Amino acid sequence: MAYQVFARKYRPLTFDQILGQDHVVQTLRNAISKERIAQAYLFVGPRGTGKTTTARILAKALNCDNGPSADFDPHEDICKEIAEGNSLDVLEIDGASNNGVEQVRELRDNAKFAPSRGRYKIYYIDEVHMLTTAAFNALLKTLEEPPPHVKFIFATTEPNKILPTVLSRCQRFDLRPIPEHIIAEHLLHIANEENVQLDDMAAHSVAKGADGGMRDAQSMLDQLVAFCGAQISERHVLDIFGFTSHETVAKLTTGILEHRTVEALEVLHEQTEAGKDLTKLLADLITYLRNLLVFKVDPDNALKGMADKVADTIRQQGKLIETDRLLELIDHFAETNVRMKWAPNKKMHIEIGVIKAVQRVQESNLSDVIKVLSGVITDSPLPAASPAAVSAAPAARPAPPAAVSAAPAARPAPTTAPAQPATSASPSPSPVASQQSAKAPAPVASPQPANPAPATPTDDPTQIWSQLQQKFPLLFNQAIFSHIEGDQFVVRFNSTDFGRQRADISKGDIEKALLAISRKRLRLECSTDDTVPMGPKAEPPKVAVPSDAVTGIARSVPNAAAPQPSAHEAPPFETPGAPSGPATPLTAPRTEPIDQEEFEDDPLIKKALDLFEGTLEKQD
Repeated sequence: MAYQVFARKYRPLTFDQILGQDHVVQTLRNAISKERIAQAYLFVGPRGTGKTTTARILAKALNCDNGPSADFDPHEDICKEIAEGNSLDVLEIDGASNNGVEQVRELRDNAKFAPSRGRYKIYYIDEVHMLTTAAFNALLKTLEEPPPHVKFIFATTEPNKILPTVLSRCQRFDLRPIPEHIIAEHLLHIANEENVQLDDMAAHSVAKGADGGMRDAQSMLDQLVAFCGAQISERHVLDIFGFTSHETVAKLTTGILEHRTVEALEVLHEQTEAGKDLTKLLADLITYLRNLLVFKVDPDNALKGMADKVADTIRQQGKLIETDRLLELIDHFAETNVRMKWAPNKKMHIEIGVIKAVQRVQESNLSDVIKVLSGVITDSPLPAASPAAVSAAPAARPAPPAAVSAAPAARPAPTTAPAQPATSASPSPSPVASQQSAKAPAPVASPQPANPAPATPTDDPTQIWSQLQQKFPLLFNQAIFSHIEGDQFVVRFNSTDFGRQRADISKGDIEKALLAISRKRLRLECSTDDTVPMGPKAEPPKVAVPSDAVTGIARSVPNAAAPQPSAHEAPPFETPGAPSGPATPLTAPRTEPIDQEEFEDDPLIKKALDLFEGTLEKQD
């Protein structure tokens, strides 16, 4: 018997033997079992995916002895005739060589006659997109209303070239590229049947090079057997077909991820000396990075079907890089691939691409800085906040003695008790007591310590702002809380304050903190106000008083005692459900000049300089 290549010898004979096209097989089996057989079928897909094989198996199922039946015996005489192309009832036509209107008219005239042996007369037209427009038009009427004994099966790789009027008369089935692991398993099965020792990595290399086509993979295996004999390794596959080995791509990727530029360039030099296609090498590198990215996102399903050696390497390299870096590398190499396509010196472009990739991995982006700063804030002890910056009580700031002593002489003793500060819990003094206090020197109020953060959420804006400053000291150290409007927590920044940009970037984390601090859901709203003091150049400390225009907005009066709200004025920052009584507005942040030596000795500053290898420069 004459020698048959693997692609013909191991061609599927039944529906169960078709690999990688389960969606097509299941639909056809159901249609046959339920007697819902259409008059025309169209099989679409790339080369080597089984279009002709599926058409022949469908013809066998329709014309078998007990047909139509999806579970037929492939060794029946009529099935053997269909498989060998000798059946008078199954006519296979090449659309490339029989594309004229005369051939279609002849087909239309012969379709009137009944089949000689089987139940149906089946016309299979391969590469049907090669038919001319006149030939398609001549076939339309017969295709739409054929005789009951006629079935049409078309196959094509370019469905866009088929007339829409033809497509609308057919049931279309798209055959997909066969997955790599299915091709590799089938190659190992063929090698076992042929008594050939095929390495697992060699089978996966062939399957990868076949690009989803089973026929291409079988043809390559046939060529390998002719070259190597009964022992085939991955090295043989790489030498014959010029593929790039997994070790090469993994070594190049490791050089990039571990910042070893010299080793990465040595890999490129070795591939160039071996005569390998650098464009194919770059495509394999992008595919490998894509597999690494999918593993980072979905580690449970990403490695299914991969060789054990490849899966182990991806697991190890997944620990060296983050997802955002992988996205940047894939975009970078995609741009390099575009430049290499038309460049005469491809090696130079891929070398530049690898060097830039190493630099990109080493660079620190904004997300890295935020993560590091968050770790520093969490791990490092923070200096205690000054009472003036945290305390909200006006009594914590001593008033000038002149202003206190002159108060009784300026106005008579009130008949009703005046409103007391929030920090005082004693009743209003009598007129006699007020006269005695006018003679005695005014006591100086000591600064009150900062209130500890409450264990439960609160509605008090003062407490919310104080806790927010403690959680994010680097963002809000020079910001001023403005007011709460609806669900917006408004904070004012100076236009030169970089904390505004960092607050916008970390807005999600800040709003999560607000959700834990406040009883109601608040959204951060950052506003710009150039009157907000900035560092050593700020004005002296100011006392915040309630605004006359909007309740809850603080305004500043320099070097003046905080006026007391009248009995008819609503207290600022009043929230429904909060305890009654006058509340106290917030004070401005600390504005004393910073000592240079104290700033340089701060442990937080030292750790930040060590992390980012920075230095401090004095400004005039």
